[in-house]
Amino acid sequence: MTEETLAERVARLEERVTALEGTPPGAGRPEPAGTFWALDALKERVAEPGAVLFTGSVTLPSGEHYEWQQGHPTGDLLADDWSQNAETLSALAHPVRLLLLREILQGARTAAELAAHESLGTTGQLYHHLRQLVAAGWLRTTGRGRYSVPGERVVPILTVLAATRR
Repeated sequence: MTEETLAERVARLEERVTALEGTPPGAGRPEPAGTFWALDALKERVAEPGAVLFTGSVTLPSGEHYEWQQGHPTGDLLADDWSQNAETLSALAHPVRLLLLREILQGARTAAELAAHESLGTTGQLYHHLRQLVAAGWLRTTGRGRYSVPGERVVPILTVLAATRR
């Protein structure tokens, strides 16, 4: 009896998986029908007067992967006291804070790594901005002088930034 090579074993396993799943290896997902496929799916799930949904699948340069979706009925959003969101939104409304978030999402984790960036000002200014982002929930501390964007905030931050594009 001959021994299987690794390539032969992998090919045999792929055939078995294909038979189980009914999808040929390498075949992508079918193209969604219509331009507004996500919107169409949302309309099927909610009753009038509608809802707002955002979703994303993100792999950061550090290799961390996040998938997130969040939906809210339109009536709830319109009935909310929007002034309660001002502090959370204002934490994002500063160029240095946006730069901090971008640097952290790209892999800088410590205050020392962040302080090395010439656009972030003095150490006192850096910590002031970090405190603002932590207080608003856009960042969390993960140890002494280490920061991360909470997983449930990665897609929302990118959604807010995408919404500001013209």
